[in-house]
Amino acid sequence: MLRILTLIATLFALPVQAGQSFTFPSIDGGTLSLDQWRGQPVLVVNTASRCGFTPQYDALQELYDRYRNAGLIVLAVPSNDFRQELASAEEVKEFCEVNFDLDMPMTDITRITGPEAHAFYRWLANTHGFQPAWNFNKVLIGPEGELIATYGSRTRPLSRQITRKIDALLN
Repeated sequence: MLRILTLIATLFALPVQAGQSFTFPSIDGGTLSLDQWRGQPVLVVNTASRCGFTPQYDALQELYDRYRNAGLIVLAVPSNDFRQELASAEEVKEFCEVNFDLDMPMTDITRITGPEAHAFYRWLANTHGFQPAWNFNKVLIGPEGELIATYGSRTRPLSRQITRKIDALLN
């Protein structure tokens, strides 16, 4: 029993300090690192192409367009954890470009829940008790890598709830 507990602790053990560095495989190849955006707020959104919330891509792009020159990064993290994503990163990228004209940074298809979840999402679950319950959950990370707020799928990207926090971080 002790071995099992030790194994579980090892799988989920992540530092809890603000400013932790996380890297993601980019949908364009290479990697994206939250460190590359140090000093800027980042809105991280787990996405899916075949979800009822997929039209939020339009609002995410509008949010990015509105605030990018002031420093906001919107990072889309496609995931098939809820079985609503296309089969490959290439299909996701083409779908997003053709249907939503997205030019925000995007990761490759990424696990966001469970023991195989990406380290960023394990950190959120273990240190902040937040785990996406569905697609299009939003996580606002502050300029120093600290968690500012989390939002569920139903919170629209351009809602005052989100834009107020972004405005505060950018001013």
